[in-house]
Amino acid sequence: MSLLRSATGFLALTRSLGAPPTVQTRRHIKRWVSPTLRELAHRQKKLGPQKPEPRSGFVEWNQRSELFAFGKRLGESFEMALLQRAFTERSFAQREEEKRRKLGIEEADLQMTDNSDLAKKGQVIARAYVEAFLQHQLPKVPKEGLQAIASYLLSTNTLAHVSTHLGTKDLIHSTEYPPSAESLAQSLQAVIGALADSSGVERAFLFVRDFICTQLNQKDLLDVWTPEEPLQLLEKICQERKLGEAEPRLIGDCGKNTVLAAYQVGIYANRQLLGKGFGEDLRTATETAAIDALQSLFDTHDNRRPFDFGVQLETKNVRLG
Repeated sequence: MSLLRSATGFLALTRSLGAPPTVQTRRHIKRWVSPTLRELAHRQKKLGPQKPEPRSGFVEWNQRSELFAFGKRLGESFEMALLQRAFTERSFAQREEEKRRKLGIEEADLQMTDNSDLAKKGQVIARAYVEAFLQHQLPKVPKEGLQAIASYLLSTNTLAHVSTHLGTKDLIHSTEYPPSAESLAQSLQAVIGALADSSGVERAFLFVRDFICTQLNQKDLLDVWTPEEPLQLLEKICQERKLGEAEPRLIGDCGKNTVLAAYQVGIYANRQLLGKGFGEDLRTATETAAIDALQSLFDTHDNRRPFDFGVQLETKNVRLG
């Protein structure tokens, strides 16, 4: 019997030596992990959705380092005191003054500057450069069109969009979090004002060009500004430029007296085709043709030459009011 056991053991040993080596991986997870995760998930579900916490409330937050990094990300040089003031709202300053007053701090040390003055200065700089940039890039567009495009670029939503993507949300000192669109827009204007005081107006102009004017990149200008009465505006432009009287003509139609009716109208002046358009009725087709003619006259078609965002306007060509 002992001989048989020895033979069996020897046979098993030879088989294990002749077989190729295999690597077995095992996951060593403790038994307490799964119940703990379930309990944490249950408690989180019971608490419900939590309000977002500002990054300034974390232990490792360093305001001065974040402001320094903000300027370096943009490639600009800011005075630290001005940049810190640019992110301080009036409501936050009033709350801090009240806290200091309750602590018995002297009245001279209660004053805390906010970003209202810097925001006004930045607003003037941004509007002046945007208007000069549009006048340079769209010389054929009338005044009302330039104003509409400038209003779009300087609107609260556009400025808040730019401000958010520049990383200002966690730098703003406000009584609410996350900050509203108005707070984001005002902080961006204050940053422009702080940059002008720190590095000069020329650097502020370039900042506006690089981050605000570039919002027109690949943007359909017809979505930004559409004339309310395109045919009347076309007639006015034709008179001013002495192109002749604008005359709409029916080029083609199909499906009359059906729900699928389509009309094609062309607008001529001195036997020259200015534009053409389609529509389900003559009025719609005429308005579409008038808009197409205006786009040709103003050079605002989709296939126009792209905006030159590398242009550097001279300071004397920008009116600061």
